[in-house]
Amino acid sequence: MAAVAALWRRSGPSVRPLAAACSSAAGGAALTLRRQAGGVRNIILNNPGKRNALSLSMLQALKQDLLHDVKSKELRVIVISAEGPVFCSGHDLKELATQDDVKHHTQVFELCAEVMTLIQRLPVPVIAKVNGLATAAGCQLVASCDIAVASEKSRFATPGVNIGLFCSTPGVALGRSLPRKVALEMLFTGEPLSAHEALMHGLVSKVVPEDKLEEETMRISHKICESSKSILALGKATFYRQMAQDLDTAYKITSQVMVDNLTLRDGQEGIEAFIQKRKPVWSHAQDKKK
Repeated sequence: MAAVAALWRRSGPSVRPLAAACSSAAGGAALTLRRQAGGVRNIILNNPGKRNALSLSMLQALKQDLLHDVKSKELRVIVISAEGPVFCSGHDLKELATQDDVKHHTQVFELCAEVMTLIQRLPVPVIAKVNGLATAAGCQLVASCDIAVASEKSRFATPGVNIGLFCSTPGVALGRSLPRKVALEMLFTGEPLSAHEALMHGLVSKVVPEDKLEEETMRISHKICESSKSILALGKATFYRQMAQDLDTAYKITSQVMVDNLTLRDGQEGIEAFIQKRKPVWSHAQDKKK
C-alpha cells in the first residue's frame, strides 16, 4: 500500500466529476456510475476516497454494469473511466490483510479474473479511458480492455512485489499486452511506466493531452458505432480465439469465420452498399441473409 500511496500522491489533481444517469452498488454511495447515450455506455469507477480499489463490492458492481442489457442493439461500445486522480489502485489491501480468510481471498481473485475475461468475451468493444494512475489490478484492468486511451499524466505500475504480494494475476494481462521483458521488469521492480512508455510498448492505444481525453475517446467510440454490432461481435470473438492458436490453426479458424461472415445479413448488406455506393443500413442482428 505504501508503494501505491507514494505513486498516488504524485499523480496530480482530481479530474472533473461526471454526471450519471444510473448507479450500481448495494447500499451507500454508488461504487460505480453507469450512463448510456448514442450507443456508448460509460462505466465510471466512483470510489476516489479508496483510490477506486477493486474491492469485492467494486468488482461485483463493475460486473453488473458490464453485463447490463448487453445483448441490446442499442449498446455498441463500453467505456470504463474513473473519478479522481487514481484510475484504479488495484485490490483493496484491507480485504487481503487477514491471512486466515482464504475463502474471501479466493472469492476476490476469482471474481477479478472473471471480470477481466468477461471484458474480452463481451460482444462489444470495451475502451479504458485513463486519466491518472493505474496500479496492480488497475493496470490489469487497462491491459484487459480492447482499447485504452490515456492522458499524458497517466502512469501504470505493478508494485505488489514491494509489499510482498507479487502481481501474478495482473501479469496474465500484462504478459499478453506487453513484450515479455517489459512486463517482467514492471513485475520485478514495481516501477511505473509513463503514458508515453505505455504507448511505446503497447499497453495503451493512444496518449493525448488531458483536455483532449474525452474528445478522443468519444471519437473512437462513435466511429465504432457506425459499424454493425453483429459483425463487430463476430470479429472480436474471432480475434481473441485465434490469438491463442498456432499460425496454421489461426488461419483455418479465421478463413471459416470469413465464410460465415458472408452469410450474415449485415455481411451482405455491407458489400451491397459498397457496390451501390450508398451508406449501409445495419440490422445489428445475427440473422443470415435469406
